[in-house]
Amino acid sequence: MRTPQRGEFPKDLAQARSRFEAWRQRRQGGRRIPQPLWALAVRLVRQHGLSRTATARGLDSYSLKKRVEATAQEPPSPSPAFVELPAPLVVSKQALFELDNGAGATMRVQLLGYDAAEVAALARHFWDAE
Repeated sequence: MRTPQRGEFPKDLAQARSRFEAWRQRRQGGRRIPQPLWALAVRLVRQHGLSRTATARGLDSYSLKKRVEATAQEPPSPSPAFVELPAPLVVSKQALFELDNGAGATMRVQLLGYDAAEVAALARHFWDAE
C-alpha cells in the first residue's frame, strides 16, 4: 500500500474533498452544507484530526470543531445492552430441632424450605415407631 507523500491527502480525505467540490459546483445561492457532508467530515476528524480534515475539505475549522464537539455530547443511539440482574434473594424457611421419643431414641432434623404439615407427620411417625 502506498503511503501519501507530503502535501497529498489519504484516499478517504481525497474522496471527501471531491464530494464537497461537487456539491459546491451544484449548489444554488448561499445554501448551507448538507448534514450528510457534515457527518462525513466529523467521522474523518476522528481519523485524521481537525486541521487536516478542514484543510482537505475547504472548511472553516471553527465550524467543524463545533460540529465534532456537538456529536461528542450527543447520547449514543439506543441499542440493546447487556444488563446483569442480581440473583434473587431466596428466603426460605429453615428449622433445626431434635426429637426424643422417651425410650432413648433421638432424631436431629434440619429442614430447608419445608411445609409444617410434613414436619408434624414426620414427628408423629417417629414417636409412634417404638
